[in-house]
Amino acid sequence: MALLKRDFGRVCLLVRRLGELRQDDIAALTGLSQAFLSMLESDLRRLTNIDKIVQLLDGLGVPSELTGPMLRETVYVSTS
Repeated sequence: MALLKRDFGRVCLLVRRLGELRQDDIAALTGLSQAFLSMLESDLRRLTNIDKIVQLLDGLGVPSELTGPMLRETVYVSTS
């Protein structure tokens, strides 16, 4: 539900709890800073930059089927 609501702070918190991970672990997986993740989980910051959202979701291994079409790579098919 957190992913559907685009509550990325909650997503991080849930992943950390289920995986018994620290914020430093999530930072290493995603390339986002531990300080930013702390603010994100505390709802002091929001994640709105599409590149950072993709970076977070890729780092957490979220399947593309769960991210919706907005975050999927566009595939162009050549007709020639």
